[in-house]
Amino acid sequence: MENVVELTNVSKKFKDFSVKNINLEVKKGFITGFIGANGAGKSTTIKMMMNLLRPDVGEIKIFGLDYMKHEKAIKERIGFVYDGNVFFEGLNLKDIKRIVGPAYKRWDDALFHQYLEKFELPLNKQIKTFSKGMQMKASLAIALSHHAELIIMDEPTAGLDPIFRRELLDLLQELMVDGDRTIFFSTHITSDLDRIADYIALIQKGELLFNQSILDVVENYALVKGRLELLDRDTEQAFIHVHRALTGFEALTDNIKGVQKIFGDTVAIDQASLEEIMYYMKGAFLLEGFSGT
Repeated sequence: MENVVELTNVSKKFKDFSVKNINLEVKKGFITGFIGANGAGKSTTIKMMMNLLRPDVGEIKIFGLDYMKHEKAIKERIGFVYDGNVFFEGLNLKDIKRIVGPAYKRWDDALFHQYLEKFELPLNKQIKTFSKGMQMKASLAIALSHHAELIIMDEPTAGLDPIFRRELLDLLQELMVDGDRTIFFSTHITSDLDRIADYIALIQKGELLFNQSILDVVENYALVKGRLELLDRDTEQAFIHVHRALTGFEALTDNIKGVQKIFGDTVAIDQASLEEIMYYMKGAFLLEGFSGT
């Protein structure tokens, strides 16, 4: 299976934060959800993917190419959708088209107008009059109008109302029908990905904890609930992280068969949501120092 993005042993150190030894693959023709709490390293990783930051060590390839020799060719094929307005507020979409269009060899004027009509965006109103949702739609229309093969979205649904968020997710699914487009979707709102993601990558405190297909995530991770007296030093080894309460315990595991063997039918085992996985992974990382795979 072809990789559109490959990060190999990528690290970037700042004064009070580091992204460490990231190994990440983004598969062609699929939606990869990039999840993690605010400050986990999502935006830093994306900036390195966009060549807005250079890694201290490691290798980044986009479409099998490196930025040192092929930056223009790579960026011709990428569309970026950001959380917020990236255009001068006094401009309208007609002005933006006149500025942005000539920068891309494959800019499609007719397609741009089709998306403006589909998204119900005015051509002559200033960007500063647009709602947050309209600004996001404008960024997406521009990304699609130069036939971007890789669309990178950094927290695109943050601050949007639930109805518009659902409309956006439906639209992204429509865009994936032909199999030629790849979407990398960064968010801390994990419910956005439960319906549309094919792969999930989880980052915590600058470390990539896993990068798996959504099917593997569903099959591998579970939430276990039981009585406190079932826990001891040995039985807790079956869990990534345990939360205790007066009424019992709740724990995340990636070893469902092991839990079944140890506890039998004395515990309840339920599918873990992405939000629960992220929450318990964070607890394990903070308390124990988690080593991801």
